[in-house]
Amino acid sequence: MPESPIRKLVPYAEQAYKDGKTVYHLNIGQPDIKTPEVALDAVKVHSLDILAYTRSEGSEAYRKKIAEYYHKNNIQVEHDDIIVTTGGSEALLFAFGSIMDSDDEIIIPEPFYANYNGFSTASDIKVVPVISKIEDNFALPAIEEFEKLITPKTKAILICNPGNPTGYLYSKEEIKKLAQIVKKHDLFLIADEVYREFVYDGNEFYSIMQEESIAENAIMIDSVSKRYSMCGARIGYLVSKNKSFIKTALKFAQARLSPPTLAQIASEAALSTPQSYFDGVINDYVSRRNTLISELEKIDGVKVAKPKGAFYCIAELPVKSADNFAKWLLEKFDIDKETVMVAPAAGFYSTPGVGLNQIRIAYVLNENSLIKAVNILKEALKVYKD
Repeated sequence: MPESPIRKLVPYAEQAYKDGKTVYHLNIGQPDIKTPEVALDAVKVHSLDILAYTRSEGSEAYRKKIAEYYHKNNIQVEHDDIIVTTGGSEALLFAFGSIMDSDDEIIIPEPFYANYNGFSTASDIKVVPVISKIEDNFALPAIEEFEKLITPKTKAILICNPGNPTGYLYSKEEIKKLAQIVKKHDLFLIADEVYREFVYDGNEFYSIMQEESIAENAIMIDSVSKRYSMCGARIGYLVSKNKSFIKTALKFAQARLSPPTLAQIASEAALSTPQSYFDGVINDYVSRRNTLISELEKIDGVKVAKPKGAFYCIAELPVKSADNFAKWLLEKFDIDKETVMVAPAAGFYSTPGVGLNQIRIAYVLNENSLIKAVNILKEALKVYKD
C-alpha cells in the first residue's frame, strides 16, 4: 500500500508541536467551518435505547431523504439507487470491487486524490493515468488521449468533480465528452462529487447523473464530510441507476454489516441545513481562495493554478523535491516558532517522476492564518537549499 502524502508527515508535525511550534495545516482537507447545529443536536437528543445495526444499505428513511436532496439538485434518482457507506472512501472501494477484477484497469486524469492509488492497490487493479497540466489549469485532457489508453482490460474512467487536489471544475461539455467515450467503449464513468456545493465565480456544477444516455454506466460517489464539515461522521453514498451494479455493491455492504447508526442520524438531520449555511461557507471559501492565490502569486518562482471549486490548489515550487522541503519546514524552519505543513503532490500522481516539485494546499484556514502560512513559505523558500 502506498503512503498517504497527506498524512505521512504527521510524525514530523507532532514533533514540531512537542518543540513548542505552531503548525499551520495546509495539508489536509479538514475544514474549520462549524458543523451544522441541527446535525449535532440530532445526536444529542436521540431517543435510542439500543445502538443497533441498520440495514446494510442504510436506513430507508435516510435514503429517501437523500433522494429528495438529489431531486432538488436536478439529479433524478430514487432511494433504492443509493447505498449508504462508511464515508466516500468505502463507496469507492465497493465500486472498484463490484466492477473490476484483479489486473483490470481504470483511467484517471492526474493529479488525482491520493487515496485512489491506495484503493486501486487494495483492489488489485491498475491505475492508467492521463496527465492534465498546471499550464492548462488542469483542464480535461483531449478525448483522444483517453482513447489511446483504452484496452480490453479497461473497465472505467474516474474523475473527481470539482477536483481534489486541483480544484478544477469539469464543464457540462467535458462531462458530455466523457459520456460519449464511456458509451462508445462500454465503460463505467465514476464521478467523485463530494465537493458539489463548492463551486465559484458563477460557474455551474453538472453531475454525471444528469446524463440520461449513460444511466447504466454512471456511478456517483458522495459524502457528508466536506458538505457539512462532518469528516468524522464517516458517512458516504454510492449512487447508480444500474440495478445489477447496486445489487453487487450491496453484497460488499452486507459483508461489513451496516454503516454507523449515530452518524446516519446526524447526517439525516444535516439534510435540513438551510441554504444560508452554504451561502456563508461558499463566501468564506471564495475569499480564502482569492487571498491564497494572490499571496502565492507574489512569491518568485511559484506557479499556481486557480481553482474553480472545492478548496484545494496545486502550487509548483522552485525546489527539486517538495517532499524534502515539506519535511524541512517541519523539522528545521520556523518564524517566531510558527511553521507550515503541506502535502507533497507527487503522491497525487501515479506516473513516476511527475509532480516532484509541487504541493497541494487546502485553504481550510481563516484568511489571517493563510496569509501567515504563505509568508512562512515565502521566507522558507528564500533560504532553503535542495
